[in-house]
Amino acid sequence: MEFRVDRQTLADAVAWAARTLPARPALPVLAGMLIEVTEEGELSLAGFDYEVSARAREDADVAEPGRVLVPGRLLADIVRNLPPHPVEILTKGSEVVVRCGPAEFGLLTLPVEDYPTLPEPPARAGTIPGDLFATAVAQVTPAAGRDDTLPMLTGVRIDIEGDTMWLACTDRYRIAARELTWSPADPGFTAGIVVPARTLADTAKSIKRGAEVALDLGGVADTLIGVSGGGRSMTSRLLDDQYINYRSRLTGTWSSVAEIPVAPFVETIKRAALVTERGTPVRLAFTADEVRVRAATGDSARANESLAIRLTGDDLDIAFAPQYLLDGLAGIDTEYARLECAGPTKAALLTAIPDKKEDAPDDASPSKDDHTDTGYRYLAMPVRLTS
Repeated sequence: MEFRVDRQTLADAVAWAARTLPARPALPVLAGMLIEVTEEGELSLAGFDYEVSARAREDADVAEPGRVLVPGRLLADIVRNLPPHPVEILTKGSEVVVRCGPAEFGLLTLPVEDYPTLPEPPARAGTIPGDLFATAVAQVTPAAGRDDTLPMLTGVRIDIEGDTMWLACTDRYRIAARELTWSPADPGFTAGIVVPARTLADTAKSIKRGAEVALDLGGVADTLIGVSGGGRSMTSRLLDDQYINYRSRLTGTWSSVAEIPVAPFVETIKRAALVTERGTPVRLAFTADEVRVRAATGDSARANESLAIRLTGDDLDIAFAPQYLLDGLAGIDTEYARLECAGPTKAALLTAIPDKKEDAPDDASPSKDDHTDTGYRYLAMPVRLTS
């Protein structure tokens, strides 16, 4: 095997394939990265841990095709630190030689014949713009659970009905959901699956910007999902598809509806959170034209700040874990957000208010009747107030 490739191209491809390399591999060969080059000039790098596979494909100048397995993390460290010159990689006996400008490294190969066969993704289900997919995944995954004893809650639920896709995560104390439109291969396609949240989040943000993302999904008995775009692909085992009926919980009758400027509200919450300790909430007191944000840590520190808002309905005194509020607000990219609630002990719904149209008056603010849907929903349980 012998080929030559641009250093940055190789670094990006190696970084992608190294994502799946296990820290403590069950088998020594799983610590390896599979390198393959073809006579047609395609370079493929792959990693696999029996749960997730990642493969990067790039063009290369191939002098001799071949297939080899090398220590993956070591290769990633080496390539990341190479000087800015083209990289030549070739096999010499039991070594893989990496040359870049004045630098040369030799890596002892692993037994490629012992490497497991990479899983093939299911059939193509449809496509979605990569930037839209990355945004939607980033909006919902902060609400995924971290407790591996409840695997279902550590995943992203993906529901598909025709050209409509829903993504959702919950850790039992909040729900983040996003509805969007995609392009199914079959207009009647339906699916309901749960994908590990960390895997999907890492994949979505790492696919090249502007690339179209393809999703590969099989039938009811299939246990894999494939995600690919921009020369990058991954497969992942699915989690148990049992999931709460989250969509029914994102609607309700609200006695208090507040319209809030997002950026100032985020800064206010962050300042108030400076005086909180772990588990200490921030308290929000809503009246007709302002919200007063308060927080305290015993008698040692306190914060008190007000912000102009517009409230329709009943005054409201409610408290939240500050990070829960910030996670929900991070998913909103409009100027104003809407917070809807039915009381201080009921879950509150946070949504985005679409920005005003360009031909609207400069002093226009969101209309109380404007419930245009941006597709994003964030439901959070409040902290019960004791006084």
